[in-house]
Amino acid sequence: MTEPRSGAAPVERIVGIGAGAKELATEDMILNIGPQHPSTHGVLRLRLTVDGERIATAEPIIGYMHRGAEKLFEVRDYRQIIVLANRHDWLSAFANELGVVIAVERMLGMEVPVRAVWARTLLAELNRVLNHLMFLGSYPLELGAITPLFYAFRERETIQAVMEEISGGRMHYMFNRVGGLKEDLPAGWLDRVARAVADVRRRLPDIENLIAGNEIFVARTRGVGVLDRETILQYGVSGPIARASGVDLDLRRDEPYLAYGELPVKVVTRSAGDCHARFEVLLDQVKVSLDLADACVDRLRSLPRGPINQRLPKVLKVPEGHTYAWTESPLGLNGYYLVSRGEKTPWRLKLRSASYNNVQVLREMLPGHLISDMVAILGSMFFVVGDIDK
Repeated sequence: MTEPRSGAAPVERIVGIGAGAKELATEDMILNIGPQHPSTHGVLRLRLTVDGERIATAEPIIGYMHRGAEKLFEVRDYRQIIVLANRHDWLSAFANELGVVIAVERMLGMEVPVRAVWARTLLAELNRVLNHLMFLGSYPLELGAITPLFYAFRERETIQAVMEEISGGRMHYMFNRVGGLKEDLPAGWLDRVARAVADVRRRLPDIENLIAGNEIFVARTRGVGVLDRETILQYGVSGPIARASGVDLDLRRDEPYLAYGELPVKVVTRSAGDCHARFEVLLDQVKVSLDLADACVDRLRSLPRGPINQRLPKVLKVPEGHTYAWTESPLGLNGYYLVSRGEKTPWRLKLRSASYNNVQVLREMLPGHLISDMVAILGSMFFVVGDIDK
C-alpha cells in the first residue's frame, strides 16, 4: 500500500501476503557440518548452502588437523621418515610405509630379496582387508544399523592378531625397511595367517547377509550420490569409489609392483556409481584380498629360507635425482614424489594421497540431495581425514 507523506512522494510498503496467495518463499541458509569428529569421520568441515532441506552448494573445508608431515620429512633421514609416513591414513599404515620405501629403493637401484617381496605383498593385502572391514562396519552404523559393526570388528580382530604378532603394532606397524622388512616371519606364523584368512572368509557372509537384503539400507543407498565417470576423471578420484563407477583401474594389475605381476589380481567394478555400488565394491574387494593373501602364503611356504632385507650402511644417503612411486593403497592411488640432493634426508617428499582427491568431489555430488542423504554419501566416500590433511 502507499502511505502519503506531507511534502514527499508516496512510499510503497508491502504489508503481507496471505498464506494461500502463492508458494511460501524460502531463503538459502548456510549450514556447517563439522568439524566435530562424530559427524564427519574426522575433523572435516562441510559448508553447505541449503534451500529448505535440499543442498544447493557444498564446499569441503580441510586443514583442521594438518600436521605438516611433508615438511617434517625434510629434516629426518630415510629410516625416520617411515614412522611419519605410516600415520596419515591410520587404517592403511603398512601401505603408507610401502610407497616410501619403494621410492627410496628405486632411487638406490636396490633389489629387495624375493622373500621380502612376497611377505610385503601378503602384509599389504591383510592391511587392505583391515581397512575395508572398518568401513564395512561403520558405514551401516551411520545409516542406523549397529549390528554389522560388531561382526566387522570380530573379523578385524582375527586379522589384527597376526599383524600384531609379526610387527608388534596394531595400527602403526613400522615393519617396512628400506631394502626389505624389519625381521623374518615368526615360526608357524604363515599357518596362523592361513587360519585367520579362512576364518574371515567363512564368516564374511554374516556381514553380507545382514546388509545386502536390508530394505532400509537399500533405500538409503541405491540411486543416491551417483558419481559419473567424467567427474571422476576430472577430480582424480581413484580406488573403490572410482571402480564403483566403472573406472577399471587398479595398479596391482595395470602397473604391477611387489609380487602382483605373478598374481591373478581380479579388479572389482560396478557401473551404478551410487552409494550402494561403492559398498558392494568394498565388500567384494575383501574377498579378492583374502584370495591374494592365500596365494602369497602358499608361495612363501615354497620359498627357501633366505634374507628378508638388505644390509644398509650406518648413514644411508640416496643419490641425487628424483622419482615418483605410486601404489594401489586401500583407499585409492597413493603417490610419492621423492627429490634427493645426495644427502641422508629427502630434499622434498610430496605425498599424493587418495583421500584428498576423493573428498574434493563432494562439491559435485552433494548439491541437489537432501541433508539426510548427505550422511549416506559422506560415509560412502571412504576417506580418512588424516590422509587429506597429511
